[in-house]
Amino acid sequence: MAFTVQPLPGCDTFGCVITDLDPASITEPAVRKRLYDLWIEKGVIVFKGLADLDVQIGLSEIYGEPEEHPLLVGIDRPREHYVIAEIEYVEEDGDLYEINGEERGAYLPWHFDLAYMVKINHGGILRAAVLPGRGGETGFIDRIAAYDALPERLKQRIEGLRVIHRYLADATEARFGERPEKCLQLSRNISLAMEHPSVKNPVTHPLVYTQKESGRKVINVSPWHAVAIEGMENVEGDALLAEVIDHLIRSELAYFHQWQADDMVLWDNWRMLHCACGVPRGEQRKMRRTTIAGDYALGARLISADANA
Repeated sequence: MAFTVQPLPGCDTFGCVITDLDPASITEPAVRKRLYDLWIEKGVIVFKGLADLDVQIGLSEIYGEPEEHPLLVGIDRPREHYVIAEIEYVEEDGDLYEINGEERGAYLPWHFDLAYMVKINHGGILRAAVLPGRGGETGFIDRIAAYDALPERLKQRIEGLRVIHRYLADATEARFGERPEKCLQLSRNISLAMEHPSVKNPVTHPLVYTQKESGRKVINVSPWHAVAIEGMENVEGDALLAEVIDHLIRSELAYFHQWQADDMVLWDNWRMLHCACGVPRGEQRKMRRTTIAGDYALGARLISADANA
């Protein structure tokens, strides 16, 4: 095969690292099929030595159609390419939180993308443009492995339940999972996203669903965006959801990618959680992301009257 595949460092349950991939070969059907199959099998792929806009878009097209991020639609400002989302922290305009007493920019808690929308993109590829001197790791958790490790009693309790999700710009307002102590600043882009019409109404997603290609079950909750279990918007439901999320985001299930300048990272958004660990206040971090279109067709607008919004 036209590239080398190795495990993620220190991670034996998901993910792989690809080296020696010739960009010219990604138009070849056999290479494309192998790369797609690895994505479904592994959930996360780290590409080494391929940090280029055209290659990023070309790779994205193997896994689906690259699309403009929904929260960027209608926002008129220059971009490297219309399918590229520019995820940036600079001190004068970036999200800034206090976490464990440290001021940290570019922090994002555990989540999957577009959990607050009915249609969830299938994946994304992240590319480093400017890396900080320290910090800036991206974390990944496999929700298939997390489901497999659930106690049997929890598997039985959560089958058939649905979770209400809504858009939250300020991570300190999250009801579940890890939260910063204080929000010091929100970026201009986040402020614009808060007013976007697509995020006004809560949605629901099944707490467990089955990956079609493998028949494996997936814990399907975004801790940052989760509001409640539909029909159990009470103390009992919150306790159950908190227990599942606390199990899901255990540190021993996570891989944290230490970025290098020639890296691109692909993930399956229908399977993986991810987070951004953040950088010290004086650092800069600029990333470029493609959004790979798709719809697992299990999301729905909220039906119940109480969304705890």
